[in-house]
Amino acid sequence: MTQSLNPVKEWEQRRDEANQYYQRGKFQEYLDLVTKNLQLARAIPDRIREGYTLNDLGLAYLGCWQPQRALERFQQALCVAVEIGNASAQATALSNLGSTYSRLGRFSQALEYFDKALLIFRELQDVQGEVSTLNDVALIYTRLGEPKRALLLQNQILTMRRLVGDFSGEATTLNGIGFAYNVLGKFDEALEYFQAALPIQRAVKNLVAEATTLNNIASVYSDLGQPKQALLLYYQVLLTRRAIGDRSGEATTLHNIGFTHSILAQHRQAMKFYKQAIAIYQQMGDSLGEISTLLNMGSLYATTKRKKMARLCYENAQELAEKIEHQPLLEKVEEFINSL
Repeated sequence: MTQSLNPVKEWEQRRDEANQYYQRGKFQEYLDLVTKNLQLARAIPDRIREGYTLNDLGLAYLGCWQPQRALERFQQALCVAVEIGNASAQATALSNLGSTYSRLGRFSQALEYFDKALLIFRELQDVQGEVSTLNDVALIYTRLGEPKRALLLQNQILTMRRLVGDFSGEATTLNGIGFAYNVLGKFDEALEYFQAALPIQRAVKNLVAEATTLNNIASVYSDLGQPKQALLLYYQVLLTRRAIGDRSGEATTLHNIGFTHSILAQHRQAMKFYKQAIAIYQQMGDSLGEISTLLNMGSLYATTKRKKMARLCYENAQELAEKIEHQPLLEKVEEFINSL
């Protein structure tokens, strides 16, 4: 008769197995395993492991693009961490709450959580946690239209990551630097950093990150006036993202394919891909993605002299931007409406 594992060993083994699914972007399988682990941690009972598992569940919901459920789990993880005095887990939960608010486009709330997390990571001298959180802050600066501020931060992060030998994190930062250069219109520099990130992502077999970088490279080709080259790469990325079940990435790539077809004046094709992207953004509750796609659809309708349809798209985008209280986007939407 085989002896069953003791509950703590079982929890550890299942968590290791779950993490492998997470690394491969298989978030539904990850969610299934960490849900079982939560039941086990509560049955032991073990508050420390329960807190860790609540945090894992938050990451699983974030991966499955269920941000509201992710927020609930991260808040619960934070409560447990505070209750048992686990400062490291507290900082992690705060940082993850920041990441979730960032994804929802609620940047001021995100920055508040990141600031709280950074204080604790620095007190604990947890360089890994600090660097990861700073990376998220830098991405927010880029999205808020402050790419120079983001670049200053990203270059600091790159030095820190190289000092601690964080190979995988280095690729994330190289990608972030490329993103900031792209926003600044420095496309050659952007390309250089994206291409430096790729071999690292391939070496650590991070398919999700690799698809993101290839998507970014395709965007640069589009900006450099090479839309056909961009399309070839986008279609390749779309296949990868569908294969690994990355719904958020799939929507981004569908949107980008639509935009590239519109550059080539292939209006019907463009609209087809925009509509596919919108459907996914709506399913996931990704207001930022939906707004961006609505603005591009509106522009396409305006180009083809269908002003009523264009206005409808812009008004829908305006309503969403008001809902998430995103001032820069609201101003952008107003410019589009006024241009009609």
